[in-house]
Formats: sequence, C-alpha cells, structure tokens
Amino acid sequence: MCGRFAQYRYALDYLDALGAAPADVRGGLEPRALGRYNVAPGTRVQLLHQQQDALHLDSVLWGYQPAWARQAKRPPVINARVETAASSRMFRGLWKNGRALVVADGWYEWKKDPADPKLKQPYFIRLKSGEPLFFAAIGHFRPADQAPQDDDGFVIVTAASDAGMVDIHDRRPLVLPSTI
Repeated sequence: MCGRFAQYRYALDYLDALGAAPADVRGGLEPRALGRYNVAPGTRVQLLHQQQDALHLDSVLWGYQPAWARQAKRPPVINARVETAASSRMFRGLWKNGRALVVADGWYEWKKDPADPKLKQPYFIRLKSGEPLFFAAIGHFRPADQAPQDDDGFVIVTAASDAGMVDIHDRRPLVLPSTI
C-alpha cells in the first residue's frame, strides 16, 4: 500500500454498511460528508474503535511512533504487516489492545512505468459494487473528549496482494468484510 486512500462519504453511510446503529457510536457523526479524496499519512483520519463504554468514531493521527522510536529519531510508521504485527516489538501491544477499522471508499496505488521509473500510473482501487471498505488497523488512541498524547496514532494492517493486484503492487490494506 502506497499510503493514500479516500474517505469521502457521510459517517452514517459507513455505519449503515456495517449495520451499526448511530445510537451505538460516540463521536464523529458530523452532519456533512467527510469529503476526503486523497488522505495522506500524518493527517487525522476517522477511525472506528471500541472503548470500554461503546464504539467510537474519532479523528486519529495516521502514523504511529512509540517513545523509543522518537528517541532514536525514527519517522512514524503508517503500515504494519499482518504476518509480523502480533510479534514485532513495534506493534505487539497495539495488536492486543488497539484494534480498529479505518472507514474508506478505496485506496491508491502507483505503478512505475517499466520504460521510465520516474513516471507512475495511479490506480484507485475500490469494491466493484462501490460500497464502503473497512481496513484493519491497530493503534493507540483515546476518545475525542480526551486530550491527545504523543504516542497516539494508528497504522493500517497490510497483507500480500492477491491475484490481479500483484502486477500493480505487492502489498495492499487488509480489507475486512462489512458482515461477519
């Protein structure tokens, strides 16, 4: 995954696709469309996650950097490989306690031109049906009514690309079905 996606519907549209009642969700239910067609890392993103009392739809920073990585002057990471996230030093704690869904409409991949690697062809990948997507994510976050802290943020969980996508990019976000 190259690090850009779209999140442009009304928050209620995503909840409806999941079968969640608005009364079950705290925060993030703006009466206008999100309108984000090119969401970049390092920006705040609508994220659906469970807190003790309910589901929360909050604006959370896309990128994660624990204190030890800040001290080592490492940049924030934006993705975590599903194959190693549960056991890696960086993500082990998030995997246990910080599971979430990124509500989205699709994501972007760029394929390099074989003749000129400086030229890249963008592709917008979405469901054929046009329905919302839900990316698996892990992070450290708190409800919007609490002050953010330095280690707040999330990463999108990625997996190896399946047939049909491998010719564009070798990784993709782990897209979860809206029904279980």
